[in-house]
Amino acid sequence: MSTPPTSSTPSTPPATRDALAGTWRLLAYEVEVRATGERFPAMGTRPTGYTHFSRGGRVWFLLTADGRPPGEDDAARADLLETLIAYTGRYRIEDDDWITAVDVAWNPAWVGTEQRRQFALDGDRLEVRTPWRVMPNWAEYGETRSLVTFERDDTAP
Repeated sequence: MSTPPTSSTPSTPPATRDALAGTWRLLAYEVEVRATGERFPAMGTRPTGYTHFSRGGRVWFLLTADGRPPGEDDAARADLLETLIAYTGRYRIEDDDWITAVDVAWNPAWVGTEQRRQFALDGDRLEVRTPWRVMPNWAEYGETRSLVTFERDDTAP
Protein backbone atom coordinates (compact mmCIF):
# COMPACT_ATOMS: atom_id res chain seq x y z
CA MET A 1 0.00 0.00 0.00
CA SER A 2 1.49 3.36 -0.97
CA THR A 3 1.32 6.43 1.19
CA PRO A 4 -0.30 9.48 -0.41
CA PRO A 5 1.97 12.49 -0.86
CA THR A 6 1.94 15.01 1.95
CA SER A 7 1.13 18.65 1.40
CA SER A 8 4.85 19.48 1.69
CA THR A 9 5.79 17.25 -1.29
CA PRO A 10 2.93 17.48 -3.79
CA SER A 11 5.13 17.32 -6.92
CA THR A 12 7.22 14.33 -5.83
CA PRO A 13 5.84 10.91 -6.76
CA PRO A 14 6.31 8.69 -3.69
CA ALA A 15 7.50 5.66 -5.71
CA THR A 16 10.29 7.68 -7.33
CA ARG A 17 11.39 9.25 -4.05
CA ASP A 18 11.30 5.80 -2.47
CA ALA A 19 13.36 4.34 -5.32
CA LEU A 20 16.04 7.06 -4.92
CA ALA A 21 16.07 6.97 -1.12
CA GLY A 22 19.26 5.70 0.43
CA THR A 23 22.99 5.84 -0.14
CA TRP A 24 24.68 5.47 -3.52
CA ARG A 25 28.41 4.83 -4.08
CA LEU A 26 30.20 6.49 -6.99
CA LEU A 27 31.31 4.09 -9.74
CA ALA A 28 32.31 6.44 -12.56
CA TYR A 29 32.55 10.15 -13.32
CA GLU A 30 33.14 11.37 -16.87
CA VAL A 31 32.91 14.86 -18.28
CA GLU A 32 31.80 15.46 -21.87
CA VAL A 33 32.95 18.60 -23.70
CA ARG A 34 30.12 20.10 -25.73
CA ALA A 35 32.32 21.70 -28.42
CA THR A 36 34.22 18.51 -29.29
CA GLY A 37 32.29 15.55 -27.89
CA GLU A 38 35.49 14.53 -26.05
CA ARG A 39 34.97 12.60 -22.82
CA PHE A 40 37.52 12.43 -20.05
CA PRO A 41 37.73 11.21 -16.46
CA ALA A 42 38.03 14.71 -14.97
CA MET A 43 38.44 13.30 -11.46
CA GLY A 44 40.73 10.44 -12.46
CA THR A 45 39.97 6.83 -13.27
CA ARG A 46 39.07 5.90 -9.68
CA PRO A 47 37.17 8.79 -8.10
CA THR A 48 35.43 8.21 -4.81
CA GLY A 49 32.23 9.52 -3.37
CA TYR A 50 28.70 9.04 -2.28
CA THR A 51 25.32 10.62 -2.61
CA HIS A 52 22.48 10.14 -0.19
CA PHE A 53 18.80 10.85 -0.77
CA SER A 54 16.73 11.07 2.40
CA ARG A 55 13.08 10.08 2.36
CA GLY A 56 12.42 13.51 3.85
CA GLY A 57 13.67 15.31 0.74
CA ARG A 58 17.34 16.20 1.31
CA VAL A 59 20.25 15.10 -0.87
CA TRP A 60 23.98 15.16 -0.04
CA PHE A 61 26.87 14.85 -2.51
CA LEU A 62 30.53 14.31 -1.74
CA LEU A 63 32.72 13.38 -4.72
CA THR A 64 36.53 13.44 -4.78
CA ALA A 65 39.18 12.73 -7.40
CA ASP A 66 41.49 9.77 -7.06
CA GLY A 67 45.04 10.27 -5.82
CA ARG A 68 44.39 13.36 -3.70
CA PRO A 69 47.51 14.08 -1.63
CA PRO A 70 47.20 15.68 1.80
CA GLY A 71 47.48 19.46 1.70
CA GLU A 72 50.76 20.25 3.43
CA ASP A 73 50.66 24.03 2.83
CA ASP A 74 48.14 26.71 1.90
CA ALA A 75 48.67 26.29 -1.86
CA ALA A 76 48.24 22.51 -1.71
CA ARG A 77 45.12 22.84 0.45
CA ALA A 78 43.66 25.35 -2.03
CA ASP A 79 44.40 22.93 -4.90
CA LEU A 80 42.30 20.28 -3.14
CA LEU A 81 39.19 22.34 -3.95
CA GLU A 82 39.79 21.54 -7.64
CA THR A 83 39.28 17.83 -6.93
CA LEU A 84 36.13 18.08 -4.82
CA ILE A 85 32.42 18.46 -5.42
CA ALA A 86 30.26 18.74 -2.31
CA TYR A 87 26.82 20.17 -1.74
CA THR A 88 23.51 19.55 -0.04
CA GLY A 89 19.98 20.88 -0.14
CA ARG A 90 16.32 20.02 -0.37
CA TYR A 91 15.37 18.22 -3.58
CA ARG A 92 12.24 17.72 -5.59
CA ILE A 93 11.52 15.49 -8.58
CA GLU A 94 10.06 16.66 -11.90
CA ASP A 95 9.73 13.90 -14.49
CA ASP A 96 13.27 12.48 -15.01
CA ASP A 97 14.98 15.38 -13.22
CA TRP A 98 15.69 16.10 -9.65
CA ILE A 99 16.27 19.67 -8.64
CA THR A 100 18.30 20.55 -5.56
CA ALA A 101 17.81 23.90 -3.81
CA VAL A 102 21.43 24.21 -2.62
CA ASP A 103 21.91 25.58 0.90
CA VAL A 104 25.51 24.41 1.56
CA ALA A 105 28.26 23.89 -1.05
CA TRP A 106 32.03 23.65 -1.53
CA ASN A 107 31.60 26.50 -4.00
CA PRO A 108 29.72 29.39 -2.34
CA ALA A 109 28.43 30.50 -5.77
CA TRP A 110 26.11 27.47 -5.72
CA VAL A 111 24.43 28.42 -2.42
CA GLY A 112 20.97 29.75 -3.14
CA THR A 113 20.86 28.21 -6.64
CA GLU A 114 18.92 25.28 -7.98
CA GLN A 115 20.96 22.46 -9.51
CA ARG A 116 19.05 20.31 -12.03
CA ARG A 117 20.13 16.74 -12.81
CA GLN A 118 18.59 14.20 -15.18
CA PHE A 119 18.56 10.68 -13.79
CA ALA A 120 17.65 7.14 -14.74
CA LEU A 121 17.37 4.15 -12.44
CA ASP A 122 18.26 0.67 -13.65
CA GLY A 123 17.97 -1.72 -10.74
CA ASP A 124 20.71 -0.78 -8.30
CA ARG A 125 22.34 1.66 -10.75
CA LEU A 126 21.72 5.37 -10.86
CA GLU A 127 22.82 7.20 -14.03
CA VAL A 128 23.07 10.98 -13.73
CA ARG A 129 23.58 13.73 -16.34
CA THR A 130 24.04 17.39 -15.58
CA PRO A 131 22.89 20.11 -17.96
CA TRP A 132 25.49 21.71 -20.20
CA ARG A 133 27.27 24.42 -18.21
CA VAL A 134 30.67 25.87 -17.39
CA MET A 135 31.81 23.93 -14.30
CA PRO A 136 34.15 25.78 -11.93
CA ASN A 137 36.45 22.75 -11.59
CA TRP A 138 37.25 22.62 -15.34
CA ALA A 139 36.12 25.97 -16.75
CA GLU A 140 38.94 25.90 -19.33
CA TYR A 141 36.90 23.39 -21.39
CA GLY A 142 33.93 25.73 -21.80
CA GLU A 143 30.51 24.06 -21.66
CA THR A 144 30.60 20.53 -20.32
CA ARG A 145 28.25 18.06 -18.72
CA SER A 146 28.96 15.41 -16.17
CA LEU A 147 28.01 11.77 -16.71
CA VAL A 148 27.97 10.09 -13.33
CA THR A 149 27.18 6.49 -12.37
CA PHE A 150 26.34 5.34 -8.86
CA GLU A 151 25.55 1.93 -7.39
CA ARG A 152 23.23 1.44 -4.43
CA ASP A 153 25.27 0.92 -1.26
CA ASP A 154 23.40 -1.53 0.95
CA THR A 155 26.15 -1.37 3.58
CA ALA A 156 25.17 2.18 4.58
CA PRO A 157 22.71 2.56 7.45
